[in-house]
Amino acid sequence: MKKHEKTNVMRILDKLGLDYEFHCYTDTDAVSGTEVAEALGQNPECVFKTLVTSAKNGTYYVFMVPVKEELDLRKAAACVNEKAVSMIKSKDLLPVTGYIHGGCSPIGMKKQFVTVIHKTAPDFETIFFSAGKIGYQIEMNFNELKKAVDVKTADIIVKK
Repeated sequence: MKKHEKTNVMRILDKLGLDYEFHCYTDTDAVSGTEVAEALGQNPECVFKTLVTSAKNGTYYVFMVPVKEELDLRKAAACVNEKAVSMIKSKDLLPVTGYIHGGCSPIGMKKQFVTVIHKTAPDFETIFFSAGKIGYQIEMNFNELKKAVDVKTADIIVKK
């Protein structure tokens, strides 16, 4: 069995003594969040993508939504008391967070930003999110995630 390297996210979780499972899907061609959920054999409603936004004043915010869903920028802005937020450009992701597109995790960013996850996260026994590297996912209980990141819940997705 191939041994996988630990990411900074895993090191942080280990240091905090938090329970998590590591999953790897590097042997697939999964690119989109839905494909990642499929590669993991998981319900896409419990697999979350990490999105980074900014307000006009330059403040950054992190939002986590299920991979099949779309972030509602108005709802997102309202829940962080901003008039508006917009997605940051891919080229700005690494300098701002330390992560690249497709490998962005709410844990271990260069700075800890206000983080909001969609309100359904606590409904699942465990949720999945990036371990900080493409092809690597963390599975953990929402209450454990809250011990690693100051995260609040809100309705932040586009209604279909």
